Amino acid sequence: MQTILGANGQIGEELARELKRNFTSNIRIVSRGATKVNDTDEVFSADLSIKEKAIEAVKGSEIAYFTLGLPVSSDLWEKQFPLILRNVIDACKINGAKLVFFDNTYMYPQDGRVLREETIFEPVGRKGKVRREMAEMVLREMQSGELEAVICRAPEFYGPGKTQSITNTLIFNNIKEGKKLKVPLSDTKKRSLIWTPDASRATALIGNTPDAFGQTWHLPVDESHPTYKQFIALASTIYEKELKYSIVPKFVFKIVARFNDRIKELQELLPRYEHDNVFDDSKFRNRFPDFNVTTYKQGIGQMKNEQLSLQK
Repeated sequence: MQTILGANGQIGEELARELKRNFTSNIRIVSRGATKVNDTDEVFSADLSIKEKAIEAVKGSEIAYFTLGLPVSSDLWEKQFPLILRNVIDACKINGAKLVFFDNTYMYPQDGRVLREETIFEPVGRKGKVRREMAEMVLREMQSGELEAVICRAPEFYGPGKTQSITNTLIFNNIKEGKKLKVPLSDTKKRSLIWTPDASRATALIGNTPDAFGQTWHLPVDESHPTYKQFIALASTIYEKELKYSIVPKFVFKIVARFNDRIKELQELLPRYEHDNVFDDSKFRNRFPDFNVTTYKQGIGQMKNEQLSLQK
């Protein structure tokens, strides 16, 4: 049994499909309102902030994947995320399950240095501090030898379906709605974005590779690391029309944040758009050389096709 905790977001759904395709049909889907992804899935609805529910959710599992997300609220993250992760870690130890922890880059510095697995944690804001606490929690368990675990870390998403990110919101949602595109702070800084199905495929692969455990892995990205200017130029070619955009300066975000709670919560991520934000995935590529990474050309093409199919 392989169990996905927080399974009905984009990463969890893609992960369930990939596990079914290439690894196992014995999959348990766990979330507050769990629904099947594959027709063979077992579903278990649970509030993982309740320890007993977490233990029950993981029972009988060989591997548990933590892909759970919460609404972008610092208060909620501080209250819920460490508690839920602690419960899941305890549940894995009690049930003898391995833990695959799907992580982001919020705890990293936002100052232009290339991000590698060994990069120190220097979070900028409250949510970054929560993610540091969570990553350190898993690392301590790894080092203690009491839990067999692995960290799979991804940079900013772009992708189909339910994918949520600044790039999806400001670029692809505006393409779909025929609006002028928005670029945060700068169009000349290099960016690393991960195609969400790639993130899930790579996580499934790592979770089913026994010697990958006990480590942190950066998940694979297109290594071209384009600027937003280059990214939008490529999108213009693929969509076969000129996609115009404007750069949103920092002061505008600050003004809007006074009236928009979501923008307020994203303030701590803005420094990464002032600098190059390059994510080094060479460790993964060296270990898994046959993994086919989706190029930006392919990913943007799939976004276009998805939008066209929805319009029909």
